[in-house]
Amino acid sequence: MTLSSRGEPALRVVLILIGAITTLPAVALLNVGILDWNYGVSDPTPMTQALLQHRGMLQLLLGAAIMWAAFHPPVRLAAALAAVAGKATFLALILPNAAIRGDLSPLSSWFDLTCIVVLGLLAARLVTREREA
Repeated sequence: MTLSSRGEPALRVVLILIGAITTLPAVALLNVGILDWNYGVSDPTPMTQALLQHRGMLQLLLGAAIMWAAFHPPVRLAAALAAVAGKATFLALILPNAAIRGDLSPLSSWFDLTCIVVLGLLAARLVTREREA
């Protein structure tokens, strides 16, 4: 789905920004120190480090899919739904647990919540347009 001539460039910018920010946890693949800043994990056990670095790789792939969706409308619904599912699951696992919630960057929580709303609205619009067509 493409939008009007005015709306399409704005949507592309939003998707590129969301996608680029989503990829940032991939920095943990190169610099383990980012885990302390982003997740409050300093001196992780080897398994914790591997799991968080793997999460970084998955976030890199998700962010790339969102950025791809900016320029390839047929993948927008899949990318939006994948991001909503992933980000909602992460928050559902973290936020109810006060012991780990405090270690999460508030910026990360707000970003994920914003993505869930924006991409959820995009997905709803895409589904509505497909039904109307």
